[in-house]
Amino acid sequence: MARITLSEIGSSSFQRLLGHNQLVMEKWNDLGEVLEAEGFLSYQLKEQVRRTLAQENGCEYCKAKGRPDPRLFDEKVSVAVGFTEAFLSYRGNMPLAVFHVLNDTFNEKEISELCAYICFTTASQFFGAITGLKPDPS
Repeated sequence: MARITLSEIGSSSFQRLLGHNQLVMEKWNDLGEVLEAEGFLSYQLKEQVRRTLAQENGCEYCKAKGRPDPRLFDEKVSVAVGFTEAFLSYRGNMPLAVFHVLNDTFNEKEISELCAYICFTTASQFFGAITGLKPDPS
């Protein structure tokens, strides 16, 4: 049970928690859709990053979707997940040396998208954690 009641607005439990302020929910969803879609980075890479973040960010709803799957890792996914793990350790105070590793694998557009995705996903997972969002029963 979440710590606040679900609103009537939204199609998932997460959206219904945000749905208490419909404009926030709509804009949050819009940005989420942009960041989750294929961009400079693949959906598969982003999903492994999301799963990595979920293990540490305290949202049971997000954890329920699974752990990272190393069988799906290629070089880019491996570097992105390693960067994500460094983010989780340093919490934003990332040493420059970590970015040097990124620069060997990603261009600046990809790095920007990866950082934005990590920050947005962390905010979403923190929202789920702070509100006590649990996995949908199914």
